[in-house]
Amino acid sequence: MAKAPRNGPYICGIDAALDVVSGKWKGLILWELDAHGVRRFSELRRGLVGVSEKMLTQHLREMEEDGLVHREVYAEVPPRVEYTLTEHGRTLNQALQPLGVWGSERTRLEAVDAAGASHV
Repeated sequence: MAKAPRNGPYICGIDAALDVVSGKWKGLILWELDAHGVRRFSELRRGLVGVSEKMLTQHLREMEEDGLVHREVYAEVPPRVEYTLTEHGRTLNQALQPLGVWGSERTRLEAVDAAGASHV
């Protein structure tokens, strides 16, 4: 697994983990690849509404350096490139699932609070 430059030393494990998943799109890239298995760049771009080509490229490169994503280039004309999660990426995605549940519950509670406030 390639080692990307990181900002350590870290205070705790959460600090180290957030350094790897920092950025708006990395969690969504993990989710997209987990949900669909294999994705080409254009498929990822369509699935992540609002991401720029530059940002998607940057995040995919960082995630590849961190050993989260595997990039397969096929010697075809035009070249075909596919992205998949590595086992390390799958374990990170599994670790993030409780955080996703927490976020969904928070979103639900905020919606309930907003609905209650509008009736006052």
